Amino acid sequence: MIERNSSLSIETRRKLVAKFDFRDIHPHVRFGTASDRYAAWIGQIYSEEYESEVSSRRRSLGGRKFEERTVPIRSVEEYFRHFGTLEIDYTYYGPLRDAENEPTNNFFVLAQYADHIPSDGRVFLKAPLTYFSRTLRHGSGRNVEHVENEDFLNVDAYARQFHEPAVALLGDRLAGILFEQEYQSKSDCPSPEENVAQLDAFFSSLPRNVQPHIELRSEHLLQPNYFAWLEDRGIGFVFSHWTWLPPLRKQWRMCGGRFTAVDGNVVVRLLTPINTRYADAYALAHPFDKPVAELSETQQARNMVLDMAALVYQAEAQGALVNLIANNRAWGNAPALSQAIAERILNEEARRV
Repeated sequence: MIERNSSLSIETRRKLVAKFDFRDIHPHVRFGTASDRYAAWIGQIYSEEYESEVSSRRRSLGGRKFEERTVPIRSVEEYFRHFGTLEIDYTYYGPLRDAENEPTNNFFVLAQYADHIPSDGRVFLKAPLTYFSRTLRHGSGRNVEHVENEDFLNVDAYARQFHEPAVALLGDRLAGILFEQEYQSKSDCPSPEENVAQLDAFFSSLPRNVQPHIELRSEHLLQPNYFAWLEDRGIGFVFSHWTWLPPLRKQWRMCGGRFTAVDGNVVVRLLTPINTRYADAYALAHPFDKPVAELSETQQARNMVLDMAALVYQAEAQGALVNLIANNRAWGNAPALSQAIAERILNEEARRV
């Protein structure tokens, strides 16, 4: 699984990190981010030429209004001059083909990405919530209601409307598919045993040409039987630094200190500070152009960086490859978070030498 085996000196790699080039930091980690088209990264990841092509839209979140500025899709060519992998997450909100097998807008957007992602670029797609969420949210504000999802774990619809067109568009560049399930209280979800049985019926029927990874956001479902099932099926456990999940080091203990994906890839998503809601983390991080002390200068943030580096060295010991997915909301600026982790990895390497 090791794609790079850099012979560069530690000092040379530090200079690359300073230039936001994370492709040769360590042979057991691919650096990447959750989404990619942030105009705030101009001068870090993207060249100044994109300033004239920035588009913007207004977004309301948590009762506040924000401006989101983006660069064009073709900028992904420059993105992969800095990173080794990318999580494309907009597919979480809808399939690539509709019930009549007609291409959706998401299909055409992914097709544009496919035109610009280099042959050695590796992409993780988020599976649509349509197939992996027990309930779907309707309405907004005080009128929100959660209704039962009729397509939950619908294998045929998933394969036809998402999996097959994704493989057709991306081919070998599709490194894996991420299945994220929403947080559920104990009273709203099945027992750990029932949960594994339901998941097994779905994942045992999936096409086997792309590695699946699962992120369950309910800690009470992360039981020994769940991790044993992941290992038996060769499905990846997603280590997620997220609002209502335990720290990465606890997740490592819970999973028995093992990586479960049969292809040797590991996905680690650094999303939000623990006990911080999405809207609050977003508001702190916006406009995503630099580290924010309230996010990056905390003991929790320091622990996150230490835990992330430790997972890379665990992967080295077990012959696995970590795919690090950094989010702006975890730090204020995902490229700067990647720098902090890269420096921590290099410091540990220097210590060992």
